[in-house]
Amino acid sequence: MKSLAIIVTHPIQYYVPVYQQLAKACKLKVFYTWGEQGATSKYDPDFKKHIQWDLPLSEGYSFEFLENIAKDLGSHHYKGIINPQLVENIKTFKPDAILIYGWAYQSHLAVMRYFKGKIPVWFRGDSNLLDETSRLRKILRKLFLTWVYQHIDLAFYVGNANKAYYQAFGLNETKLVFAPHTVDNTRFSTAPNSSAEHIRAHLNIKSNEILILFAGKFESKKNPLLLLKAFSEITLAHTHLLFVGNGELEAKLKASAQLNHEKDKFQKVHFMDFQNQSQMPAVYQACDLFCLPSQGPGETWGLAVNEAMAAGKAILVSDKVGSAQDLILKKKNGDTFISGDLTDLKNKLQFLCTNRENLFTMGQVSKEIIQNWTFEHQVNILIKTLND
Repeated sequence: MKSLAIIVTHPIQYYVPVYQQLAKACKLKVFYTWGEQGATSKYDPDFKKHIQWDLPLSEGYSFEFLENIAKDLGSHHYKGIINPQLVENIKTFKPDAILIYGWAYQSHLAVMRYFKGKIPVWFRGDSNLLDETSRLRKILRKLFLTWVYQHIDLAFYVGNANKAYYQAFGLNETKLVFAPHTVDNTRFSTAPNSSAEHIRAHLNIKSNEILILFAGKFESKKNPLLLLKAFSEITLAHTHLLFVGNGELEAKLKASAQLNHEKDKFQKVHFMDFQNQSQMPAVYQACDLFCLPSQGPGETWGLAVNEAMAAGKAILVSDKVGSAQDLILKKKNGDTFISGDLTDLKNKLQFLCTNRENLFTMGQVSKEIIQNWTFEHQVNILIKTLND
């Protein structure tokens, strides 16, 4: 049985199920570079609150929390991850390959540079080229990232936009392997109907009415204000909008929604605080259409799209969402709109929300599409690559 070392900052709910399955097929060890602090409740500056995931993230695989001597600990900057013992601990483990999640930390880049040419160095990330940048910035970025990716042997890309990103920085087809971005499809598809019905009843949404959902951080990158403005400017009978989450734009969103409520005299815009992982399947099941209107910069894949599709929902996303090229079949399971284009968003909302039965049909197509985007698929690819 071959061995694989994984280098990642901290336990992440989307990745741990992959580790658990890998541990059954190879000798696996995960090195958490943030340190033990990364596994505890952390203050999330984007959600504006402490977050502790309510799913077990430390069971079913071997891992080690490394000492992190950074003055300002965390994954928010390059010098937030400094592990003096990381290279030696990897050498002691003697892996057949190393899989590194993210290069933009001092220790991760050091591992890439040290082990290149000694042990196969693999890489995983979900960056893309969807953000517009100046010509000078493009040139500097290309020079630097081409140098960075010279230190890896393979990159496991998550989708087409991510693949194009790697190709732009010097990686050819022989160094690129598709390994889909995934969530626990089963968990999001099997929420009890009673839980979803309870959410709708609590918000006073009737069974024949349409519910549009935004779930995530209330931040400029996700652009929830554009969705609220579009919703408020069009006439959608028997349609509601639900924002689930917290963040810097929360007060502004609620104030704008209140103004619309006073004009309309009907409460059609609703809010729920951040919901943990065990609660989110019911939230998705309660809605009819999931909307992610991101404008960036820095929007990558949008795993909430996977979650909503697994729950059997129609999808509307901006063209700055990395998963749009792979997961959205226009007019089949939803649609995309031009990021920041209020008129385009209004037109797409108006079209999609004219018929709840059509949204249900689109949701079933979403469910079919996402069936192949599974943890098992990703794990099989990693194990096959390890054994080749």
